[in-house]
Amino acid sequence: MSIEDKRILFFVEDLYEDLELWYPKLRLLEAGAKVLVAGPQKGKIYRGKNGYPCQAEAAIDEISFEDFDGLILSGGFAPDRLRRMDKVKHITAEIHQRGKLIAHICHGGWIAISAGIVKGFTCTSTPGIKDDLENAGAKWVDQPVVVDRNMISSRRPDDLPQFCKAIINFYKS
Repeated sequence: MSIEDKRILFFVEDLYEDLELWYPKLRLLEAGAKVLVAGPQKGKIYRGKNGYPCQAEAAIDEISFEDFDGLILSGGFAPDRLRRMDKVKHITAEIHQRGKLIAHICHGGWIAISAGIVKGFTCTSTPGIKDDLENAGAKWVDQPVVVDRNMISSRRPDDLPQFCKAIINFYKS
C-alpha cells in the first residue's frame, strides 16, 4: 500500500485550529497523497482560530465517502459546528465502517463521537472532551498519539509530528 495512491479528505469550517488542518494537509501532500478540503460552501474562505484562511475546494453536500481513503478531523471550534451536519456524520461513519483511516486531533473527536464510531476504541484528545469520548464508549488515554485499528488520535498541536507520522505509517502497512 502506498500513500501516493490515497485520497484524503479534510473538513473545514470557521474557527478550525489552524495548525491542526494545515500541518497534516501539507505533510500529506509532501508525502504524495491527494488531499481535498471540503466545507459547507465550495469556494468560501474559512478562517482559523488564529485567522489563517482556508478555501473549501468542495462543498460537503457534493462529495461522497466512496471517493476517499481517509478522513482527517482537525480541532478548534469548527468540529462543534460540523458535527451538526448530517452529511458530515454520514461521511465519517461510512469511511470508518469500510476500515479506512479516521484520524482526529484535539476537538476533532467531537465529529467521531457524533458519527457514532468511537465505541470500543482507545483514543486520545484534548482533555476537554475526555468525558465526551468516554461517555460515547471510548477508552481515553493521555498520550501524544494513539493508533487503534483504523483510528488515529492525538491531543493537541504539539503532537502533530507524531500524529502525521502515524497517518503516513498507516498507509505503509
